[in-house]
Amino acid sequence: MVRVSSRSYGITLVAMAAVLWSTAGLFVRLLDLDVWTILAWRSIFAAISLCLILIFLHGRNALETTRAIGRPGFVAVALAVVSMGGYVVALKLTTVANVMIIYATVPFVAAGMAFVWINEKAAPRVLLASGVALAGIVIVAGFATRAQDLAGNAIAFLMTLAFAAQLVMARRYPRLEMAVVNAFAATLCALACWPFLEAGTPSPRQLVVLALFGIATTALAYLLFLIGGRYIPSSEAGLLGLLDVVLGPFWVWLAFGEQPSRAALVGGSLVLASVFWYLSGSLRTIDAHES
Repeated sequence: MVRVSSRSYGITLVAMAAVLWSTAGLFVRLLDLDVWTILAWRSIFAAISLCLILIFLHGRNALETTRAIGRPGFVAVALAVVSMGGYVVALKLTTVANVMIIYATVPFVAAGMAFVWINEKAAPRVLLASGVALAGIVIVAGFATRAQDLAGNAIAFLMTLAFAAQLVMARRYPRLEMAVVNAFAATLCALACWPFLEAGTPSPRQLVVLALFGIATTALAYLLFLIGGRYIPSSEAGLLGLLDVVLGPFWVWLAFGEQPSRAALVGGSLVLASVFWYLSGSLRTIDAHES
């Protein structure tokens, strides 16, 4: 059984990671720049930060760890590029609330992929919760009033598919070092976006925001989640990760007054209720086994 002190430590670190992830929409709204510029500079700072994390975690073995990702690693890198890029593009096209609601379905999308790919059976509870979450997504996407909301919702779902595939790959290839994957993906993102940048360099203030964006939402959040996740069950980490979904729209509403639509509130309530219901059952099962 996990010691109370260790569990509290893990919960604190994972919660801090979720809070950092939730600031992504806030950073995007603070930047009056085009998507290519945001993606390129955020990716540069993220890649540098992730390389420093690799050195911190592996020391002299960082280079060997990087070389060891193999073919599965390169597939994961491609997925990470789609996930990183899609996240920022979706946040630029539609509301933060819409993106976060769609992203909240990651556990269910991953469960479906795991069933098809690695024959990981989905429990009836997962199927029921997935159906409710799907209904919520239909409400959010179906009642979009602007063309760019439809595009943003579609890209958010593509980002969700890519991230879910990464999660399944992490289970399929447990030795795959995701810090290396994300560092490579951030570098590729920056290189791909560089030819499309606006002329000139962002202002010093914008560079500071971009640096904080890359460090906080990619490198530091990853490190906290990686360390904290070692001390608590994965389902509990998933539950704490929902802070990202709840707090993301809240920060943007607080700072910029961006109001979620009625459809987003209704659909989002269904999605969050389904995820909380599913994960709460998982936690009760874990507690029963541990006691």
